[in-house]
Amino acid sequence: MNTSFQKTIASDEWYTPKELIDCLGEFDLDPCAPLRPLWPTARVMYNIDNDGLTKKWVGGSRVWLNPPYSQPLITQFCQKFAENGNGICLLFGRTGNKVFQEIMLTRADAALFLRKRIRFYRPDGTQGASGGCDSVLFAFGKENANALLKCGLEGVYVPLKDARKI
Repeated sequence: MNTSFQKTIASDEWYTPKELIDCLGEFDLDPCAPLRPLWPTARVMYNIDNDGLTKKWVGGSRVWLNPPYSQPLITQFCQKFAENGNGICLLFGRTGNKVFQEIMLTRADAALFLRKRIRFYRPDGTQGASGGCDSVLFAFGKENANALLKCGLEGVYVPLKDARKI
């Protein structure tokens, strides 16, 4: 995913490893897919050219979200994702930021704090070094929380249904 969500040279785009997406099950929609995906991330994939924020996410669609990490896009995509209420979102493990605190922790059903840093892929199919930050998967919906629990990825699973901001 291009983390700036602006048209840039291909070397600025990084893609989620296929094996990570595959272990979570099939997704109906990826509203932040790369322009030239190396593999499918969902049945329907929107990219910067057809802007997933402006599209209607069909009610109940199971969404895969690896959002652009720049503001205000990360907040906008994560808010729309939370309103959809069904899917799994990949974010950096920056626990003090607003999106993490005010959207994810208070509205997700579960989180999986990954033990190992993700090695994202470049557009040419080569795998990069480990990312500069830990990652967390957030599940919205009971079925997605169960998918995190059973996916086989190393990490710490945390149920969040009763998490509240104080």
